[in-house]
Amino acid sequence: MPISIFGFQALWSPVMIGVLVFLTILYFLITVKWRNDFKVSEPLKKSEAVYFLLGIVLLYIVKGSPVDLMAHIMFSFHMVQMALLLLLVPPLLMKGIPWWVWKVVIELPAIRKVFPILTKPLLSLIVFSGLFSIYHIPLLFDFIKLDEGLHGTYTFILFLSAIFMWWSIVEIDGVSGRLHGLKKIGFIIGSAVLITPACALIIFTGTPLYETYTNSDVWLKAMELCVPSSTLAGLSLSGPELFSNMTPLADQQLGGILMKIVQEIIYAVFLMSIFFKWYKNEQDNADEITQKALDDLKVQANL
Repeated sequence: MPISIFGFQALWSPVMIGVLVFLTILYFLITVKWRNDFKVSEPLKKSEAVYFLLGIVLLYIVKGSPVDLMAHIMFSFHMVQMALLLLLVPPLLMKGIPWWVWKVVIELPAIRKVFPILTKPLLSLIVFSGLFSIYHIPLLFDFIKLDEGLHGTYTFILFLSAIFMWWSIVEIDGVSGRLHGLKKIGFIIGSAVLITPACALIIFTGTPLYETYTNSDVWLKAMELCVPSSTLAGLSLSGPELFSNMTPLADQQLGGILMKIVQEIIYAVFLMSIFFKWYKNEQDNADEITQKALDDLKVQANL
């Protein structure tokens, strides 16, 4: 059965389009037209604008396009949506926002005290991995998916936790990161390891876990998060099996596999980038590093 039966609003989320267009206009007003109103600022770089626009487009694809509708119909789409929303959109948007805008935001009175705590590498890693894993506990997952306000709030908190986690990794010009070189590599590997148990449970369990993708009545209730109830009332639907030939268990296992694949690809790109930058820095500053090591040895010898 084609998903077009759910209508234009469910397929393309015009409200989401309006919100993202507003944010994009606001972004260019702040970084271009109103830039001189800031105490410290720089002209917007082309790379920053590209990163931001890519982040906005990807955000719309995963939360506003038919992908979002399919994520409510099939668990495998949900997991791909989560992977892109939490592991790719945040670093793109973070790289797209100029450092002097970040400086103003993180120095606001309400944020200044809590931001350094929330972005501590170990804490941010544990919080993000914990929130992601807790979200996919079947009982909690089904409960959250049945309440629009709770679902939106939890997704937003999870997205913020992803930004705090990425803060230790993403390099922003003019803003010092908390980790450097090999520490970043260890951090990324740690993140991959901490998410693995949740994915393993989803992949290797022998039964479908989530009623919102198996129980017809619960599934229809969960569909109200993205489809107007008036539209659903006019449709005769028995369950997600109308839109896929896969069994619920196969769909669930595919979702866990796709989540790990997308995660590994994104992390692999970051790992290669970090490693080559670290290696290049080591080569470019080899003499200084060697001299510092010799000086340290002399100091220790004189003690």
